Amino acid sequence: MDKTELLLKELTEASGIPGYEGGIHCIMKRHFGKLGEVSGDKLGSVICVQKGTQAAPRILMAAHMDEIGFMVKLITQEGFLKFVPLGGWPNQHMVAQRVCIETSIGQVVGVIGTPPPHLLPEKERNKTIDKKDMYIDIGATSKAEVEAAGVKVGDPIVPISEFTVLSVKQPTYMAKAFDDRVGCAILISAMESLTGEDHPNTLFGVGTVQEEVGLRGATTSVELVAPDVAIILDIGPIGDVPGIKADESVTRLGGGPNLVVYDTRMIPNLKLRDLVISTAKELNIPLQLDTLEFGGYDGGVIHLYKSGVPTVVIALPTRHAHSHNSIIRRDDFDLAVLLVTALVRKLDEATVAGLCD
Repeated sequence: MDKTELLLKELTEASGIPGYEGGIHCIMKRHFGKLGEVSGDKLGSVICVQKGTQAAPRILMAAHMDEIGFMVKLITQEGFLKFVPLGGWPNQHMVAQRVCIETSIGQVVGVIGTPPPHLLPEKERNKTIDKKDMYIDIGATSKAEVEAAGVKVGDPIVPISEFTVLSVKQPTYMAKAFDDRVGCAILISAMESLTGEDHPNTLFGVGTVQEEVGLRGATTSVELVAPDVAIILDIGPIGDVPGIKADESVTRLGGGPNLVVYDTRMIPNLKLRDLVISTAKELNIPLQLDTLEFGGYDGGVIHLYKSGVPTVVIALPTRHAHSHNSIIRRDDFDLAVLLVTALVRKLDEATVAGLCD
């Protein structure tokens, strides 16, 4: 594996569901420590300051560290775990998937189960099972066995999925937690490219927490950064899989990074949006424009800070989001790093001042 693949492997295989981001927090803090001055907010977001030639404008580049997961809700007398989802889990992505319960004495592996279909009435067998009817099976036969294994109510539950290089011609990767560890990797890679360079601003790289449960780390960390402009790095909607119509999404894997022109929490600053488009054109970077009509990004709260912050979302096309196994393409990643790095270099005082004219 090369440097980028090792970084993606390290980030995606780390643990860090909303509210339990300790594992990924330590990794991000270590990488940030090589790039600038590190601090953070009181929720656990990590902030790295990389000084350029000017104290202002203050550029915020954010990616959320948390991944979707679960938390133990209760333990049944028969030894099964009921759970609360932390983040948006489609029912169809959950059944028969392996998970890890992180207890105070170690990790406990289990599988998400449902009532056995061969014991269900025929009309019930092919129905999608709701989360409330699912459970986690660790192989126990009593509540006492579960408790002896160290499991208790409130323990975090993390998907199990290793980073895998897929066997296709173009470098393509499958892993859990690309949402949004891929944004974290773009953030680290871009800041590495800018290290020691005289960019005309001060750059704040932020790994936020609890995005999947309400953009909470973005809400607190933006208070410390007080940015003049913001770039949000995340995954993007994709329409190149069976069942998606052309009028729903035309974004495809390998088509270049996404520029999100609308999500339910934010419409981007138009001049900053156009600057992204022109920068991509100058660099011959294919840029995919798309909308997100369900959900939103950290920019939803960041762009509302004080009197407003010009904000844009640059995202990576990702198949099978919010599941145990998502897929990205290396070319899209490399182009996203190139694009955001070039964008930061352009954001001098005059340019940023002109974004809100």
